[in-house]
Amino acid sequence: MQQTNYQLFDFLDFSPELNEGDILWRACSPTAIETRNGEIFVTIPFQQQNNSNEIIPDLMIHQKKYILRIKSYGDKILRVSMAFAGEIMEDSEMLTLDSRLHLNPLIFEKTEQEWIIKDANGNKKSVLSFQQPVIDWWSNLLPAPVETLFLSLYPDGKKEVALSAYDMFSPARHDAFALAFVERNGKPHRTTFSLQAKADECFYGTGERFTKMDLSGKTFQLRNQDGQGVNNRRAYKNIPFYLSSENYGMFLHTTSFGKLSLADHSTRSAQVLVEEPMVDFFLISGDTPEEILFGYRQLTGFPTMPPLWSFGTWMSRMTYFSADEVNEICDRMRTEDFPCDVIHLDTGWFETDWLCEWKFNDERFPNPNDFIRKLKNKGYRVSLWQLPYISYNAIQYKEADENEYISKSERNISGSSNFSVQDFAGTIDFTYDKATEWYKDLLRNLLNMGVACIKTDFGEDIHLDAEYRNMSPEKLHNLYPLLYQKAAYEVTKEVTGDGIIWARAGWAGCQRYPLHWGGDSACSWDGLAGSLKGGLQLGLSGFGFWSHDVPGFHGVPNFMNSVLPDDIYVRWTQFGVFSSHLRYHGSHQREPWHYPNIAPIIRKWLKLRYKLIPYILQQSEKTTKTGFPVLRALILHHPDDKTCRHIDDQYYFGDNMLVAPVMNSENVRDIYLPEGKWVHFFTKEVFEGNRWLKKVKVPLDEMPVFVKQGAAIPMYPEEVSCTDEMDMKKVIEAIF
Repeated sequence: MQQTNYQLFDFLDFSPELNEGDILWRACSPTAIETRNGEIFVTIPFQQQNNSNEIIPDLMIHQKKYILRIKSYGDKILRVSMAFAGEIMEDSEMLTLDSRLHLNPLIFEKTEQEWIIKDANGNKKSVLSFQQPVIDWWSNLLPAPVETLFLSLYPDGKKEVALSAYDMFSPARHDAFALAFVERNGKPHRTTFSLQAKADECFYGTGERFTKMDLSGKTFQLRNQDGQGVNNRRAYKNIPFYLSSENYGMFLHTTSFGKLSLADHSTRSAQVLVEEPMVDFFLISGDTPEEILFGYRQLTGFPTMPPLWSFGTWMSRMTYFSADEVNEICDRMRTEDFPCDVIHLDTGWFETDWLCEWKFNDERFPNPNDFIRKLKNKGYRVSLWQLPYISYNAIQYKEADENEYISKSERNISGSSNFSVQDFAGTIDFTYDKATEWYKDLLRNLLNMGVACIKTDFGEDIHLDAEYRNMSPEKLHNLYPLLYQKAAYEVTKEVTGDGIIWARAGWAGCQRYPLHWGGDSACSWDGLAGSLKGGLQLGLSGFGFWSHDVPGFHGVPNFMNSVLPDDIYVRWTQFGVFSSHLRYHGSHQREPWHYPNIAPIIRKWLKLRYKLIPYILQQSEKTTKTGFPVLRALILHHPDDKTCRHIDDQYYFGDNMLVAPVMNSENVRDIYLPEGKWVHFFTKEVFEGNRWLKKVKVPLDEMPVFVKQGAAIPMYPEEVSCTDEMDMKKVIEAIF
C-alpha cells in the first residue's frame, strides 16, 4: 500500500524516503509592488523548508525572491502568473483571446495592513494582506505559525477567491500550500498553489470525467491517455479548467502534466500541481455558470457551427471492408426507411486493416472517386477513419522518416493500437510546419475525392521516448490533440467548406474544432450511464458539441462478439436522438435490421431525430456564441438548486427540453423536474416542477422528455430520408 495520506507524498509527489533530491520552497509575505503597463508585479520571497514531512523552514538558507504578475482582462477575468525558471508562456495554441476581451489596467494603493489592487474604475481586483492573526498566548507547546502569503483575488470586483494560506493541523502539519515550488537537485521542478474551498462547495468540469456530477473529494491527473472505456479514472480529454459552485472558474494555462485535487487531499482547498517551474492561471467570475463558461471560451475559443448534414444519422461499425458492402448498407437504409446522412468507414478501407496509409484498397474500393460521388447523389456523406501514427510498414514511412515528419528516436520505437498488431514507427510531428502541411496533403487528396469528414482518432498518447522538432514530448503530450485536430479541421474546411472532424482526444482549445465523441464505451447500462456523465462534464469544460457510440462500442464480456441486448440498443438510440450528434458505431453489427424485434422502434426514433433538426440547429447556433453546450447539465440552468448540483442522469437538450434517459432493463426511473411548469413532449401532460416523479414506468418505445411550458420548438413537418431533402422554409413551431 503506497498511499500515505500526507499531502507532501500523495499530492506533491515527494518520495516517502525523501531521497530524490526534492526540496520544498514556500511563499512568504510580499516585499515590493509596482505597476508596469497596467499590470501588477509583486515581489514574493520564498523560504526553503527542511527535508522532512515536518514542514519547518530552514532559516539557515537565504530566501529567494520571485515576481508574481497580476493582469486583468475585461471586467471578470484575472490572470496570475509566476516563473521560477524560464519565462511565462504569454501566448499559446490554447489561447485565442476574444477581441471583446480588452486589457483592464490596474493600479494599487498601500495601507499598513494591506496592499489593494484596483482597476481604473475603482473596482477591487486583489488584496495582499499583512494582518496578523489575533493571539491569546497561554502555551508555547507548539511554535507559532510561520510566515505565509495572504492573497485574495476578485476577478469581478466582488467575489473573493483566496489562496489557501493556513490549511494545516499544526504549524508543521500542512494539507495544502498557498503557493510553493519544489526544487529537484537544485533546480525548480514543479509548482503548487491552492484556493480556499468552502464546506459545501461543488466542482465540475476538468474534462470528460466518467464520475459523479460533483467532483469535490476527487483528485485527477491532467494527463491524457486512452480511456479504454467510460467507467474508470482514465480520460481521453483532460481539460485544465474547473467550474466552482462559488461562481468562479479556474483555467490553468499549461500543457504540462499536472494534478487537480478538489477538496480531496484537503477538504479546505482546491489544489493544483503542475510539473513545470512556473504557474499561470486565469480566474473567471460570473453570475451564472454559463457566464463563466462564456469567459473561458473568450480565452480559449468558441465552438464553430458544424454543417447541416452532420446533425443527421451516422452509420458505422468496426468496420466495412468494401465498396459493395457499403453500397448494400446504404441502399438498405433507404429501402427500409431509416433516415441517414453519413456512412463512416472505419479501419477497413486501407490496403491492410488498421495499416493507416490514407489510401483506399484498390481491389475492394476500385474507383473511390466514383464510389463517393454515387453515395453523395444518394444523400450520403463519407467519413473516414485514420490516426496520427506512421507504421514501419506504411508506404509513407520512408518519406516521413527522411524528412523528419515523425518523431525521431535513436532506437526503434514500439507501440501498437489496442486492436491491431501494427507497430508505429513514430508520431506525426505537428510542431513542425512542414510535417503539418504534409499531413494536410494526405487528407487533401481524400477530401478532393469528395470525402466529407475525417475521424481524427487517437492522439491521447504520443511517443514520449522520442524527439519532436519544437517542443519536448512532456510539453507536447497534452497539447498534441489540439495541433492534430486543428490541422485536420483546417484542411477539411479549406477543401469542403465545412468545418468538422470526429475526434476523441482533447485539451483546452479543442472545442474550437468540433466535434468530439466519448470513446470506447461498453454496450452496457454502465457504459450508457458513464457516457452521459462524461458528456455532461465535457460540456462544463467549454465544449459545445459531443456525441457517443450508439449503442456502445464493445461487447461485454466478449469484446468483439457478445450479443447486444435489444433494450440497450433502443435506450441508447433514444439518448442519441437527444444528443448534438448521432452516430452508430461499434465492434459488432450496428445496422437496425440486425435487431428485427426492435427495428420498427428504431425507425420511429430516427424519424423523430430529423423532425428535431431545426431545433438542434437553433440551439447549436446559440452554442457557438455563448457558454452553453447543446447537451447541458441541469446546474447550467438551476445553479442555486442544490438537487441539480448532483444529478448526472438527466440533462437539458438546448434551452427548452429536459431529457431523462432510461438506463436499466426494468424500464423505470426517478425523474427530477426543476422549478417551473413542464409539458411532457409526447403526451402533452403538464407537470409542476421543483419535485421528484418517483419510479416512473417507461415502456421500451417511450422516453421521458419534457418541454418548458410556453416554449416554441422548431420542427420539420415532413418525413425525409436525409437532410438534403429538407427545405427550411417549411419549418413549423410547436408551442408547448
